[in-house]
Amino acid sequence: MIFFSNKNRPVDWGPYPLERLPRDASIVAQEANFPRIQPPTARMIDEGNLLTRAIAKYHAIFRTLEMDTPAAAKAPVPDDLARRTQDIKGSGYFLDASQMGICAMPEKAWLADREPLPHSHAIIVLIAHGRLPESDNLAHDWVKGQEDVAASMRAFEISIAISEHIQQMGWQAKAHDRETGFVDLDRLTVLAGLAWRDGGQIINPYAEEKFSVAVVTTDYALAIDEPLAGPRRQVKGLGYWLGVGGAVPGIEWNRRAKRATHMSAFPLEQVDRVDKPTTLILDEEIPRVPKRAEFFERAARGDLGKKSQVERSRFAFKHPFAQAMVSLIRSMVPEQDGPVESLNPDYSDPAANARMVKSLSYYLGSEMTGICEVPRYAWYSHNKEGVAIKPYNKYAIVMLIDQGYETMEGASGDDYISGAQSMRAYMRGAEIAGIMGELFRSLGYHSRAQTNADSDVLHVPVTLLAGLGELSRIGEVILNPFIGPRLKTVVLTTDLPMEVDKPMDFGLQYFCDNCVKCARECPCDAITWGDKVMFNGYEMWKPDVERCTRYRLTNARGLACGRCMKTCPLNKVVTAQGPIMTRIASWCGVNVRWLKPFMVPIAVWLDDFLRNGVRNPVKKWWLDLEIVNGICVEPVKGVNKRDLNLDHVIDPAKQKIAYYHADRMPPPNVPEPVIPNRKEALARANLLETPLEARQRRRAGKASPLHYTPTPAMELEESDESMGTAKSVWDKDTDREALRQISQAK
Repeated sequence: MIFFSNKNRPVDWGPYPLERLPRDASIVAQEANFPRIQPPTARMIDEGNLLTRAIAKYHAIFRTLEMDTPAAAKAPVPDDLARRTQDIKGSGYFLDASQMGICAMPEKAWLADREPLPHSHAIIVLIAHGRLPESDNLAHDWVKGQEDVAASMRAFEISIAISEHIQQMGWQAKAHDRETGFVDLDRLTVLAGLAWRDGGQIINPYAEEKFSVAVVTTDYALAIDEPLAGPRRQVKGLGYWLGVGGAVPGIEWNRRAKRATHMSAFPLEQVDRVDKPTTLILDEEIPRVPKRAEFFERAARGDLGKKSQVERSRFAFKHPFAQAMVSLIRSMVPEQDGPVESLNPDYSDPAANARMVKSLSYYLGSEMTGICEVPRYAWYSHNKEGVAIKPYNKYAIVMLIDQGYETMEGASGDDYISGAQSMRAYMRGAEIAGIMGELFRSLGYHSRAQTNADSDVLHVPVTLLAGLGELSRIGEVILNPFIGPRLKTVVLTTDLPMEVDKPMDFGLQYFCDNCVKCARECPCDAITWGDKVMFNGYEMWKPDVERCTRYRLTNARGLACGRCMKTCPLNKVVTAQGPIMTRIASWCGVNVRWLKPFMVPIAVWLDDFLRNGVRNPVKKWWLDLEIVNGICVEPVKGVNKRDLNLDHVIDPAKQKIAYYHADRMPPPNVPEPVIPNRKEALARANLLETPLEARQRRRAGKASPLHYTPTPAMELEESDESMGTAKSVWDKDTDREALRQISQAK
């Protein structure tokens, strides 16, 4: 950090310096002896407030999700209660809890009309209220006075994930909120050291009264916190403001609070904007591709063999915490679209709408948000069932969700937390886009959330066009100037009129051209060491997607893989939480672009010299567990513990990359496995154009390459099968003459 390093601060301590506050164990007996209270009066949802109504709908969905019974056997967890607590608190902070606390569960903390459960401990999740948009912002009236609604939903969402995590490990657990829970939330918040009583209120030392809580009760034994010795008037002293102990410094909280609510916590306004992305995109040449062609979908259909097909159903969530988020993700899929209500004419100003959209996205948890029009080629041509998709919305709201810097610091990138990092972002993104889509449809504008679980659009092109990053050496991955590649995206397509953003240029093409660290550290050599090429109309450093997919699916010593994100030199913290030299370097990289020829070689060398990208054991909060046949066991094959591979070098001329162009994609509606011809795909390197050759061809008026022509859908006969039976087997070795005939027939 700017004054005190965060390097040695455990993740389970959280962003606030709770560990520095005095405690008073005598309060435990006092709180435990208070009589049981009656259930609080149910909060009335203001149906006239469309945002509140949308949030309440998602909160209600989450209430239906808890597991009925724990796993049949208990996981091999440590006997050390402090280590168990590190795992549970770390999971909450990983999901963006503001504060976490744990206490013993007194009998009188159960509500008067509820039968106490055989639970010994309570885990309290506290969420600070979001910021109220400015009075001239269209979101102001929706949020004002309703901050508790969104914070309560977020606290309960995290509690559901923690509850299921514990149940997946074989213990009982139940999540509670104020409306439907069984417990005295205020009493437990005090007992867990997150608040003190001040008259008739409970007050948090940092959020004051502006917070909401949810609770998980469990029979899983944990180390407990002591109550705060309070109330105290002065907790935000010099140590708080400077970030003593590695906590987020008060000056950083203050900086964020001073920014307009439609602006990210990151200074996106400092980045240069351009009319077109910094990599060549031949808009009219890019083929629309079917979902069937995605390699994860191909694996699910059996294209990559039996092992990959089996692992496709569990590869990213065979850890109990990752699995705990899957039910939340799936529960939101049916809500991604819905009926449109009558049009509200008050939302016709594109500039005002854009400010409102961004303020809402940040209020709900987006890291960075951009807006663009959806180009033709960003829509998939066919859905998973092989049904053609007709583009239906004009705009895309693209939101970035951080995968968690501190957690990534403790990981190898392909160990047993990697999949949870993805699930975290997918869960949060689906929630944000789902709520916003519900709101906009109630205003009369069709909107649909496009999530990892179900999307009709490709996220990479709209992320580029919405000005949230540039295409990187990692391949089909966007890199952002402030959080690097450490991101996932969620998209909301809509017809709400909005002012759009421009693509950004922060000099990444030069940086990636002079850095091969992601390629060097890739565990399966799927990232190219060579130059950019043209692939299906895009200029990119083309990765070997088949090889990458196979590794992520069959990684026996971890979940999926994010090794490239872990080791990228731009995977840093560049706010006031980050080291001063990192912040200076980031500012120069964005604002003093002419220094790049001098800075980049030094930055790349220095990143290795400082051992950036190695595992920091202080940040490892999770337990390494693998779900096998519904039971958590120690990882069968062990756990990846990679550090830097400084001596690994590949000659670009000898590296083998498989290229599956549009004409080698499986038909969009074929149900049977279509085995990829890797030998042919390797040979297809000779079909590639360089970006310069593509520009020269375009200037000469020549047609696009034939291999940009996608494989057509097959005619299917009616049968008992939902997808029908193919009339003929697709010939994956169709020659170029046949492709030319197909193209002419069209």
